[in-house]
Amino acid sequence: MKNILVTGGAGFIGSNLALKLVEKGYRVTVLDNLSPQIHGENPEQTSPLYRSITGKVNFINGSVTSREDWLKGLEGQECVVHLAAETGTGQSMYEIQKYVDVNIGGTALLLDLLTNTKHNVKKVVVAESRAIYGEGRYYSRELDRYVYPDPRNDEDMREKDFEVKYPGCSQPLELVATTENSLIHPTSVYGITKQVQGQLVHLVCPLIGIAAVSYRYQNVYGPGQSLSNPYTGILSIFSTCIKNGNEINIFEDGKETRDFVYIDDVVEATILGIEKEEANGHTFNIGTGVATDVLTVAATLIEKYGLPVPVRVSGNYRLGDIRHNYADISLARELLGFEPRWNFDRGISRFVDWVNAQEVQEDKYESSIEEMKRKGLYK
Repeated sequence: MKNILVTGGAGFIGSNLALKLVEKGYRVTVLDNLSPQIHGENPEQTSPLYRSITGKVNFINGSVTSREDWLKGLEGQECVVHLAAETGTGQSMYEIQKYVDVNIGGTALLLDLLTNTKHNVKKVVVAESRAIYGEGRYYSRELDRYVYPDPRNDEDMREKDFEVKYPGCSQPLELVATTENSLIHPTSVYGITKQVQGQLVHLVCPLIGIAAVSYRYQNVYGPGQSLSNPYTGILSIFSTCIKNGNEINIFEDGKETRDFVYIDDVVEATILGIEKEEANGHTFNIGTGVATDVLTVAATLIEKYGLPVPVRVSGNYRLGDIRHNYADISLARELLGFEPRWNFDRGISRFVDWVNAQEVQEDKYESSIEEMKRKGLYK
């Protein structure tokens, strides 16, 4: 397969993937709507991601909700890497129709066209998300089994009790890595849409003779990610706060954890899924297998920037946020030969070096918080 369509290919993951595929000799087409929230109002001037792929790929400015744009993009393609999506758990809780229309509707439209029109597509690779798991996997010594806690309730969190609960367990639960066969129970509209995307692809594609592969990326970071979008990526959000000399507001008690995976590792894993037949039919977690708490993230960034801004552990919280989740990547190791090469400290150092070379962006974080307050989703 030499002809590859990357939807969302002007975004953070997509542009890095597209450039690597071009470097490897693939002919890449990108379908992207150049969302102003990511690329600014004038992408030719304000979007380094878009400029990085200009002239190197066949670019289609279009939407995955448009049948005509899909038909243009699919012409002559042998593989589709479907990354285009509305992202961000918080924003998804009040832009519900938009997230469903783009994430689920766009995927359904792709599959409808693959089922009912002539094409050359042999494989579809789709980005799911770690958000489909909701809360991570835990072990209960009292019950002597793995358990999957329900979303935390507003009443507990108002009392500053942020840990997960499970019926019949009075002792703290032990956090363990989330495997691909763990319970899927998303706690946000975004998570639900990503779950359905993956289910649709894995249901329909095998029936029409197309290989299906999906990835549940953890928290992806690295040079090139948006520093102006206040809805996704705490590394970018905290960095923009620090560079503006503003206080960092840490939600809950700061002990919530995520699995931060560097962009180069994500690109490598995705290409392995494109190239390896062993990937066909499988879903893969892509992360580092290491849980890092938010307090550590803030302290590390402040240290590396050398800008000692105040840090406030506010106890505020967002409905729909999870407490913990980190990936078990054993399946990707076994079937793809994937091994993350970037640990958190090394990756953050490279990310900070890149941020220091960028123009300082306007800090829009507080305005995003005010928006969530008005919707009753921020406490």
